[in-house]
Amino acid sequence: MELAFGIKDVIDIVLVALLLFEAYRLMKEMGAGNIFVGIMAFVVMWFLVTHVFKMELLGAIFNRVVAVGAIGLIVIFQSEIRRFFSRIGSRKNWKSMQWLKKQFRFVSHDTKTDEEFPIMRVVLACRDMSRTKTGALIVLQREDGLQQYIESGEIINADISTRLIENIFFKNSPLHDGAMIIADNRVKAAGAILPVSQNPDVPQYLGLRHRSALGITERTDALVIIVSEETGTISLAKDGKFSLNITAEQLEHILSKELE
Repeated sequence: MELAFGIKDVIDIVLVALLLFEAYRLMKEMGAGNIFVGIMAFVVMWFLVTHVFKMELLGAIFNRVVAVGAIGLIVIFQSEIRRFFSRIGSRKNWKSMQWLKKQFRFVSHDTKTDEEFPIMRVVLACRDMSRTKTGALIVLQREDGLQQYIESGEIINADISTRLIENIFFKNSPLHDGAMIIADNRVKAAGAILPVSQNPDVPQYLGLRHRSALGITERTDALVIIVSEETGTISLAKDGKFSLNITAEQLEHILSKELE
């Protein structure tokens, strides 16, 4: 009996391979690459036992484990699964949609949509705080909403200014320990609480600010600027990764590229 193998099967195999590769890359970023390999090894064993060797007793046990384990994996890896689908649905991955958005803005007469983000006001504040070793944690919203984190802090809803940012993170300010969240070209909140990353690969010398910055970027597409209170160095977190010890000029370049 000959097996029909056509172009549809090739596409099927390629798509499955891409899906598994993306899942592995995401799990590796989250520090769970070995868990993913272990799960894949178990799936291969289950397939061999139940479909190739047809071991009824061991196959029945494996089927039970798979049925219960699927629900358990969803509960355990809910943040990773959420980030996976968020990455797929992110508008930055749809170039045609981005092009149409730019064209719409070009013909639109709504001045609010043409308002540019005041990058230099944020960069200058970070530069000044770096010089005085004033700790800061600034979250810049992009496509994903941050309303639940905004509501965890003190609502401000003010225009972005260098002086305001520096005053909020001044050491005697009651809001300096939390995160500032900037969205829609406004300082929405200060003193906000962010989720802390559990990634075991984070260097031990990085403190709670850096882990909180990594935590929010593991769950959303936000950009987070960190100014270290101990060293005064500027860092930026994006997509669950750090750009450590960058200059104010490098920060300006990154923000200009990411927020265009």
